[in-house]
Amino acid sequence: MGATLETRRANSLSHLRHHPAKFLRMTSPFLSDLRAQGYVGEIGLRVCDLTGRELFALNPERVFPAASTIKVPLLILALAWAQAGRLDLESRVTLEATDRVSGAGVLHELGPGLALSWRDVLTLMIIVSDNTATNLVIGRLGVEAVNDWLTAHGWTETRLVGKLQLPPGQRNAAQLRGERNRTTAADQTDLLGRLVRGELLDAAHTALALDILERQQFRDLIGRGLPRAENGEHLYRLASKSGELDGVHHDVGVLYTPRPLVIALLTGGGTDRRELPGNRDVNLLSEALWPLLSALGKVYG
Repeated sequence: MGATLETRRANSLSHLRHHPAKFLRMTSPFLSDLRAQGYVGEIGLRVCDLTGRELFALNPERVFPAASTIKVPLLILALAWAQAGRLDLESRVTLEATDRVSGAGVLHELGPGLALSWRDVLTLMIIVSDNTATNLVIGRLGVEAVNDWLTAHGWTETRLVGKLQLPPGQRNAAQLRGERNRTTAADQTDLLGRLVRGELLDAAHTALALDILERQQFRDLIGRGLPRAENGEHLYRLASKSGELDGVHHDVGVLYTPRPLVIALLTGGGTDRRELPGNRDVNLLSEALWPLLSALGKVYG
């Protein structure tokens, strides 16, 4: 499996030790600007280049409720099973009335008996963050198998506790104790970096994973600030997954600026409970993030 996540992070940080002033100039405005605008929440942020070299970090090891970012490792593991012949992406799974759960997505609005391919289920899990589709994937993979896979790859702070949006009578013991799916910016950037480098899946399944992530319809933090050309088209491709809970707003992804970036922004403790697009916390976070991404995404001679 190669170097551990801790070793990779130590190696990527080594270049910053020789340039502390430059690092401080880069880090200070992001957080100070947010605080000056009244954002009071907690932040975990990590930005890397495609080699895994860390370009920026702010509390990257802080653990947050994963919200819908837990769907990224679920997608990748499911595609690893497909690659290994353990999951046929074209085989069908029938939606039962008992499968439907509330929250994001469309499947809970549809009638039982619908036969979906596993490719469709994975797509819905990401592009509209469908919770019912996610639970179908969790049921197929198994909570223990997901966590074993996470541990084997060194993502020890990311954990799947159970299915999403279950009524109390269906929750497992960990959920009844109040445990939640969780993750860190360090884990998310390492996972996405290894995905885009082809270290987790073969070329075809890597391309499929990134294609699905590029089609995500909720672009709350990274995607909100994407610059556009004169014709209205976005200047840069973005393969991403956002997530939110009460006071929690996350976005993780691969941004194809001139120097492509792997990004994870995790937050908690936000005070604006309004839905998008009017949520002030989300707007402040995106406005503070984009000057940083613009600077880090440039190619220097």
